[in-house]
Amino acid sequence: MVACIGFVFLWQGVLVPKYFMEKRPVSAVNTNAAPAAISSTTTNATNTASTIVAPGVIIARADISTNNPEQLLVITNENARYTFTSRGGGLKEIELVKFPETIARKRKDQAAATNFATLNTHAHLPVLGILGGEALVGDGVFTLTPMDSGVRAEKTLPNGLRLVKEFTASTNYLVHAKVRFENTSGGALALPLQEWVVGTATPMGGDDDGSTVGLMWYDGTKSKLHETLTAYFDNKTLGCFPGTPKTEYRDGASNIVWAVAHNQFFASIVMLDAPASQIVSRAIDLPRPTEGKFSTTNNPALKGFETTVHYPATTLEAGKSIERNVNLFIGPKEYKTLASIANRYNNDVDKAMGFGFFGFFSKALLLVMNWLHGVLSIPYGWAIIVITILLKILFWPLTAASTRASQKMAALAPQIAALKEKHKDDPAKFSAKQMEFYKENKINPVAGCLPMLVQLPVFFGFFMMLRTAIELRGASFFWATDLSKTDTIFFISGFPINVLPLLYIATAIWQTHVTPMSPGMDPAQQKMMRWMPLMFLVILYNFSSGLALYMTVNNLLTILQTKMTKAPVAATTPTAPPTASVLTPASKKKK
Repeated sequence: MVACIGFVFLWQGVLVPKYFMEKRPVSAVNTNAAPAAISSTTTNATNTASTIVAPGVIIARADISTNNPEQLLVITNENARYTFTSRGGGLKEIELVKFPETIARKRKDQAAATNFATLNTHAHLPVLGILGGEALVGDGVFTLTPMDSGVRAEKTLPNGLRLVKEFTASTNYLVHAKVRFENTSGGALALPLQEWVVGTATPMGGDDDGSTVGLMWYDGTKSKLHETLTAYFDNKTLGCFPGTPKTEYRDGASNIVWAVAHNQFFASIVMLDAPASQIVSRAIDLPRPTEGKFSTTNNPALKGFETTVHYPATTLEAGKSIERNVNLFIGPKEYKTLASIANRYNNDVDKAMGFGFFGFFSKALLLVMNWLHGVLSIPYGWAIIVITILLKILFWPLTAASTRASQKMAALAPQIAALKEKHKDDPAKFSAKQMEFYKENKINPVAGCLPMLVQLPVFFGFFMMLRTAIELRGASFFWATDLSKTDTIFFISGFPINVLPLLYIATAIWQTHVTPMSPGMDPAQQKMMRWMPLMFLVILYNFSSGLALYMTVNNLLTILQTKMTKAPVAATTPTAPPTASVLTPASKKKK
């Protein structure tokens, strides 16, 4: 167990950052838009500049001027409120009107919550802003014009380059954008490298630690999704000890099909009609939140990650134009919505859910959970319990076989102990005699492990599904007001008391006491194994209450099954214990 834990830290803290996250240097469809309302305002705010990035990072791109008044146009539909800015000619802010900004821990406070979940908050750059040198950006200030269900942003530079962006709000949290570069001059124009802004990923509220904030990108191959989270930028040794933070991430080789800036439940996705050459994300400092545990100076300041995709420099001949169609998804990481978009554009954008290697099982279990909730009207907490019971029934034969094998080996523990004592000075001989003894009594030493290995993909899939399912955000279960968060019921001197993780650890300890130990194990080792779950309390204490509920119920069902599963009769009457060939070789020597 110690070796396994050590390997996990080694893998996450050293091997993944060093060998799997080193980045390579790099030398559109029209739909019927949803009904929308448009409003326009102008402000003299000066809180945006494209050159504000992480300290020490120098990039070759022009500033967006803040000297002129900022023009804002607001588009609203049934799903979102889109605020467009003249500074950069893109989406400054996106409010998701069906989702609250935070979920209050007390039910009486939930009704008072009026703020919406907002993406690109505190960002220095608008979504689909285009950055580059002076020849591409000028002062970065666009003219905004309302269109049917959309906005037109345009700018003409002194060199004759005309840049036009047309945004149309649609259904399923989609915004369709058409970007056109026009050369109105009499000669060829050299366009520098272009940075297209995907968005800035930020934590959601003052209680979000930012661990799930980051970026993803897809290279078009069916199995390759690249994801980078806060841990990459923190760059901690072994995932725990402070290291030198990284300020920038770069990757890609002209294969960026779509890119995502995301937190745990929401995402800004840019889907490109032509693959971009590179993706770049930079860490930026965020203002300290006014509420939540990270509002105090006792906790570290949170960071956001400003993500862009690059198109290489090119030459635009006189009178010619370049047009690109881009689909923006800015909304909740909701599987059924992303799956619908993926089918529509055949781009696998549903992989942005981040289910991981066992995503097939995560998707299936999520569909079952939503079916139980939607069709049978079962609350999500009880739906988790029902799925846990169904999984336990499905794997009952395998688990029973594993339990019987453990019980059979436990029944032979005295004989194994006698063997160990007899050959305590010769471990190799003990191993040989032990295998002979197993063979005579028809015992497979790995029989207790193999059934569990078959179940692991499903359990990992369930684990990942519960961690990312936005359906659990705000879903309650008894005292837990939000199954996507910890079920804190009160604080003692600032320390949260989370009930379900404590119940899980208690049931895990109970489970170790009803599960037979391996024969021949040292008593001290047995005692350590009995109380091993306590070591995981620190790791599991801040798990979401939905995860803790699943693990607790699963433990209780496993305990019940262990008590119900009877060892076979043969296990209590091993053949010829102790056998002459195994335990009394001295009698043969006398003969």
